[in-house]
Amino acid sequence: MKIKLIFALLSLVFLTSSFAQTFNGRISSSVYGFERAEAQGVENQYLRSFQMVNLNLNQNNVSLRTAFNFEKDLLKKFDYDPRVRVYNLYFEARNLFDFATLKIGRQPLFHSVASGIFDGAALELKYENFKLSTYYGGNVPAYQKLKMTDKFSEDYLFGLKFATSAIENLHFALGYINKNFKQEEYSAVRLDDLFNADTLLIKRGASQFKLLSAELGYEFTDNLSVDTRLDYDLNYKKPTKIEATASFNPMKNMGLNLYYNMREPLIRYNSYFTIFEAAVENSQEVEAGVDYRFNSFLTAIGKFGYVTYKDENSTRITAGLIIPFGTITYRKSLGYAGEIDNVSLYSAYPLFCGLVTPSLGLSYSGYKLSASDEKNNVLSLLAGFNYRPWRILSFDLQGQYMNNKIYKNDYRLFFKINYWFNTNLGLM
Repeated sequence: MKIKLIFALLSLVFLTSSFAQTFNGRISSSVYGFERAEAQGVENQYLRSFQMVNLNLNQNNVSLRTAFNFEKDLLKKFDYDPRVRVYNLYFEARNLFDFATLKIGRQPLFHSVASGIFDGAALELKYENFKLSTYYGGNVPAYQKLKMTDKFSEDYLFGLKFATSAIENLHFALGYINKNFKQEEYSAVRLDDLFNADTLLIKRGASQFKLLSAELGYEFTDNLSVDTRLDYDLNYKKPTKIEATASFNPMKNMGLNLYYNMREPLIRYNSYFTIFEAAVENSQEVEAGVDYRFNSFLTAIGKFGYVTYKDENSTRITAGLIIPFGTITYRKSLGYAGEIDNVSLYSAYPLFCGLVTPSLGLSYSGYKLSASDEKNNVLSLLAGFNYRPWRILSFDLQGQYMNNKIYKNDYRLFFKINYWFNTNLGLM
């Protein structure tokens, strides 16, 4: 079935190419090998292969775009292999009547309170410094299957956003999203009153989000700007996120920045975040940072962050150096979020006019989940290179190694080939 879906996609692409002027995209083939401990004394090796395809057919202001992935394991056979994930497949018409853009099909969604992909239509209207965008469609099935949701009335999203920069140095946006999730049914083994195991069908109701979002930013001078954002939950009638960022350059080589946010978990029960009982109410975070550029070779950075929960708090400190060959960073965290000391180094620098770019990363951490726990250590190392003999072709190879008391010696290997193309068909 999945092979047929790929064939259908390719057929659509090549049929459409008969009227397209340009045909461009990228094809990536990669393999990822790793070993997993399934149980005590049981270790299995995996070699996952991925074929990623991005295609664009363009004729003036009209395009057909698609991106899909084909994956399977080369060492083991699974019921779900091969798996096809269709990330987008949509028709796009730009600059209609000099102010409108229309997209129809499976497409990416970018919104301040939601992102991802959906099946439906999106319309964007733009006139001078005013822009209005709206979208409506169904949620994408699990694993990005190429099919529409089977219960559209319970599994949909709708949203719109208005943005303007009509006032000099001021940016303002107001958005709304209504998103409903249809929960999947599943079977699970549960004990009855007599402690006998019984298989039950678990049915859950739909989850719904109704959120308003507002953004306001102002650039006071060339050296001072402030951006703010508010997300408001219409179901619970309370803010879910308040965010503010300020950046200031008091002198030529120095930058100061200040960040604040208050947020609550969107899913307020049976979610990962609600495990932390003290954090479920909300958390507030303040972070101040400074960077100073000594010369074209060396830049220093420093940050201090403080997070407060309902009855707890957490602190983190970051310091680092940036040079043209890479970065070295030290981080320390204290308090409710756990204690950690981490030193990391990363370098990637192109050689021979970009023909080869070697990369190296090293990280060492000492951590414990609370002040009274035993301290653990973890060492991770990655090394690789990118080889690009031609502009349209590149090869990436990366090896990863990690060691701590749980995973002992963990080795992973990743290899990828990228091919870019752009053809002017000139048929019309």
